[in-house]
Amino acid sequence: MAVIERITPNSGRLAWIGVSIAVGALFLVSFLIGPYPVPPRTVFAVALHELGIGEATWPDAVRMVVMEIRGPRIVGALLIGAALATAGATFQNIFRNPLVSPGVLGVSAGAGFGAALGILIGTTGLMIQVLAFGFGLLATGLAMWLGRSLDRAALLSLVLAGLVVSALFQALVSLLKVVADPLNQLPSITFWLLGGLHRLNGAALLSVALPILIPGALLYALRWQVHAMAAGDDEARALGVDVTRTRLVLIVAATLMTAACVSVSGIVGWVGLLIPHLVRLLVGPSFALVLPLSALGGGAFLLAVDNVARVGASEIPLGILTALIGAPLFAAVLMRTRQRWS
Repeated sequence: MAVIERITPNSGRLAWIGVSIAVGALFLVSFLIGPYPVPPRTVFAVALHELGIGEATWPDAVRMVVMEIRGPRIVGALLIGAALATAGATFQNIFRNPLVSPGVLGVSAGAGFGAALGILIGTTGLMIQVLAFGFGLLATGLAMWLGRSLDRAALLSLVLAGLVVSALFQALVSLLKVVADPLNQLPSITFWLLGGLHRLNGAALLSVALPILIPGALLYALRWQVHAMAAGDDEARALGVDVTRTRLVLIVAATLMTAACVSVSGIVGWVGLLIPHLVRLLVGPSFALVLPLSALGGGAFLLAVDNVARVGASEIPLGILTALIGAPLFAAVLMRTRQRWS
């Protein structure tokens, strides 16, 4: 309880200001990273010109970098990081378990299988994204069916069902790796599963915007119900919350967001697990604060990690970096909060 007691009424406001400034600074700095750095003044000028304001005084290559290459990647990192952190915060409150992540019900493993299958059968681009999204939803549906078959009321049964389904689809991915062409298909499958934002362009960004933004808005609209459910089902019902229906809506919304993210970025871990914990250290357990600040913090974290991935001559897969950075940070969070968990 020591952490909660130190939370002041101004903590939320200060956290909002600090994280917002960090997101804005990272957004501008990100255009300077890469073989063709673009200064912030030029970024603003290009953006205004796209809106019909001002005249173009820069080469076509600058517009291409800002609007077609680096811009969609930066916006995508903010959007995907926000979605993963939001989904993680929601699942942690739903299951009242600090160790669950957006992939708890098998969506990441299912999406990975869908993408690997698409690569194996020779599809590219949008079709791989569709297969990843579809199999991610299928995996979650199987986990929910299995969990309800085991025990309709127990949240632990749902988590265990998610572990079973994840293991199943991970085994199927391994099987596809065995039969894949080791020269062409296997490297593509492996690199996709490691995660990355290099595939993002304007079309891919638009295709996942609605499956992320609409469920995200729904989660925010239900933030008070989620906060009530964190205290227990009986307490939530006493406050007028339809626990069963609300939980189903929350799971579906968070799953849609996660599946959309994985379909374009591959499997990127630790964002949805780590960021909600860091936010709770800043502002306390109130889900009404944790949810939007997790979105900002998740976007900032993933964009910062993606910038690190782009620094060298060859790009480092994003999933590797999020684990290398996220695991030590999460260990520090565990040590910081061990008294509250004991």
